[in-house]
Amino acid sequence: MGQAPVVYGQSDRPPRGDYSRAQEDYTCAQNYAAYTEADHDTYRRLYARQKALLPGLASQAFIDALPSLGVEDRIPRFEDINQRLRQATGWEIVAVPGLIPEVPFFSLLANRKFPVTDWIRKPEEFDYVVEPDIFHDLFGHVPLLFNPVIADYVQRYGQGGLKAERLGACEMLSRLYWYTIEFGLIREQGEIRAYGAGILSSSGELLHSVTSPLPQRLPLSLERTMRTRYKIDSYQQTYFVIDDFQQLFDMTEGDFTPVYAALRGLPELAADAPD
Repeated sequence: MGQAPVVYGQSDRPPRGDYSRAQEDYTCAQNYAAYTEADHDTYRRLYARQKALLPGLASQAFIDALPSLGVEDRIPRFEDINQRLRQATGWEIVAVPGLIPEVPFFSLLANRKFPVTDWIRKPEEFDYVVEPDIFHDLFGHVPLLFNPVIADYVQRYGQGGLKAERLGACEMLSRLYWYTIEFGLIREQGEIRAYGAGILSSSGELLHSVTSPLPQRLPLSLERTMRTRYKIDSYQQTYFVIDDFQQLFDMTEGDFTPVYAALRGLPELAADAPD
């Protein structure tokens, strides 16, 4: 494994995780026996807090899919989730030690395998952790992989990522992932709701993204999103809103090559740049 994880957002902390456990594709076994009772308790408390906040803030599609994770009072076993997930959409989750490089990440997604960090945050990080941990990945990402449209969108993103890597356009494409899968908002019955994993797994950002008057909320535009920088260690200053999940899938149907070419001639936009 010669590549280091790539982080396009701005942060002062290096990625953490025991990469000596990883195979060539950066996956590893979920070392379930290594979880302590304190780890399980952290997961249980995080799950209970976030679940209680969801009504009126989270997408109903996410709320409906959340029970598919299974147990709530301890860290789930990946193989238990995979039995249900494979049957629902043909996806499976695989353990990774933390952030992984672009090509392995895209390759996993393109093959309907979602990488889930297998370590959990420390008690002192209960309210906020910079890197994605097992709670962020499981609670935030996995429920919507049971949704056929989102499942297909994430696979298409992985396929597009492999092409973007060959075209030197990964940073632009990473912003689309960030502002949709991680921090996307959706309009449901005229109301703004969250579907992005980074929002759904954060108690503070869930409230901030949906109810705060501070951030701007813009209709999702492929070009605008790919030009907009972001930060990984603070609440977002801009969110992009979709009308339904099919919009995401349809947006990724075309060839991004001319889009990348056009955007290379335009300046990047700050995370708080006005529309």
